[in-house]
Parts: sequence; structure tokens; C-alpha cells
Amino acid sequence: MGTPILRYKVELTDTFGGEANYTWVMRANVNINANYSGPWIVRQAKSALGLTGMKGKTTDFGDSIRVDFPSDCMVLFINLAS
Repeated sequence: MGTPILRYKVELTDTFGGEANYTWVMRANVNINANYSGPWIVRQAKSALGLTGMKGKTTDFGDSIRVDFPSDCMVLFINLAS
């Protein structure tokens, strides 16, 4: 039997005062091999929304990841789908 695949829901939105503002939002679903961890998950999520190459501050909460892009007033949420 192969390695399980985990599904993540990815959401990018604008910020106001450093907090999610939801004036606009982009969403995607990303399927990732369960053997991969935080940095790989972030790369795949950023790629799914066309953010490759953008640098941000990542906070990993275990079942969710937040990536802040303060200079661009954006935040990326990556949540393990249930």
C-alpha cells in the first residue's frame, strides 16, 4: 500500500493592519504526500496560487500554516482538510 495523500485547503487574501481582511480571496486545494513537511507544503501551496519566489514569514501550527507577506499586504492560510 502506498503513502497516504493529504489534502490541504489553501486561501490567499489581503490584510489590513496585519490581519486578514477578505476584500478579495483566492482559493485552491493541494494534494501532498504525507511524508512531506512544512517547507514542501508551503512551496506547493504558493505554487498553486502563482506565488512562487515570494518570500514570507511562516508560522506552522501543526494542522495549519500561516504565511504572511507584510510588504504585499497579503496572508496565505494552509489548512489540513478534514
